[in-house]
Amino acid sequence: MYTSKTPEILKALASDLTWNKSREEKCVYLTFDDGPTTGVTDKILELLHLHHAKATFFCVGEMVERNPELLQRLKTEGHSTGNHSHQHESGWKTENAAYFRSYLTCQKLIGSPLFRPPYGRISKSQAKLIKKRSEIIMWDVLPGDFDEKVTADTCLKRIKSNTQNGSIVVLHDSLKCGDKVLDFLPAALDWLTNEGYELKGL
Repeated sequence: MYTSKTPEILKALASDLTWNKSREEKCVYLTFDDGPTTGVTDKILELLHLHHAKATFFCVGEMVERNPELLQRLKTEGHSTGNHSHQHESGWKTENAAYFRSYLTCQKLIGSPLFRPPYGRISKSQAKLIKKRSEIIMWDVLPGDFDEKVTADTCLKRIKSNTQNGSIVVLHDSLKCGDKVLDFLPAALDWLTNEGYELKGL
């Protein structure tokens, strides 16, 4: 169960995590989880380039090991990168020591000050430990590209109806989500640009 717009009560309950950026600046932060993936991440990069947009890619360590050239391309083209664990473990199902090891293993590959917990699931004790080293980035717009029941058109509508200044939007550059994301992303980028948003990395 998820909501396409993060409730304010949840942000208040976990106010030590980053859910959105300043509402004063007309900026939006597109983020892509679970890559880098050959055939998906590279096509997303081409679309971002066409729109003069920057984004943040929260990379899984195992995917970086498979596609090191894509990580380098992300950095070369001026995008931000973040740690998304080494094996995409859920914090709710993983002991703290194992979770932190996964974080550290990925960190050696990526070297980012940003961390996003897979599935958005992290315990208070895990967060307390990781916050000593990284800013934990959550989100306030979740279009649902990972949901097989959700169409590309619905994802686009959710972006349009929920995005505001400072929004952090979660998308995925995985094989599972790639076709859907590549379907609606051009229209999303067009809309965001026409609305006057600057698309920046975190």
